[in-house]
Amino acid sequence: MRRSRDATGKARSRDRSRGRDRDRGTPGFWNALLGRSKPVRPDLDQLFGLPSAAITLQAAAGFTPTGAGSVCFATIEGGAFTEVRQDVRALLDADSERGGVPVELIRDDFGYSWLLSRRAPDELPALVNDLHAVNTALQDSGFGPQLLCSLVTFRNTEQRPLALVYLYKRGTFYPFAPLPGEKRDNPLELQVKAAIKDDLRLEEDLSRWFPLWGAPGL
Repeated sequence: MRRSRDATGKARSRDRSRGRDRDRGTPGFWNALLGRSKPVRPDLDQLFGLPSAAITLQAAAGFTPTGAGSVCFATIEGGAFTEVRQDVRALLDADSERGGVPVELIRDDFGYSWLLSRRAPDELPALVNDLHAVNTALQDSGFGPQLLCSLVTFRNTEQRPLALVYLYKRGTFYPFAPLPGEKRDNPLELQVKAAIKDDLRLEEDLSRWFPLWGAPGL
């Protein structure tokens, strides 16, 4: 009987070991071990919540749109990417209601590229359409991985800047309130977060509220 129990115990041990090996072979195990997770599928229609959030923001904190918004993407050299970028600029510049204000292409000090669109301050829905068009064009052309974020800028009566930032790869928003000297107004950012939580899908991980020093439009 002792040999039988020993044999049974060894068999069960082997089964448990095989089970652990099978678990180690699954993607879920390795994702958990390496800290990986499936990327959130981009939902660019989230951008259309910005006009509603702007109304809430004005009532709660006194910030109004400036009419400036931009899309940030990693700079890629090559004919295909250059062609798509030029097509996007031509598409937006052809808008007869833009009033002759061209779309600007800017490269920042960190090597990232920005397409900056300007509208009248009361034309936020049109500005959001611009940002959506830029993101969609780059995504549909296979350059989604290069997209980083989009932002719309606001100011209060004291001309303090504020941005609502959309993280392309997270599908979430966060407020960014820069101060002189590359500082940020954290209390204001948290105030804005609480105010617009019902208007936009907000980023709950505060470590992903990246500072965008020198972003065009800010």
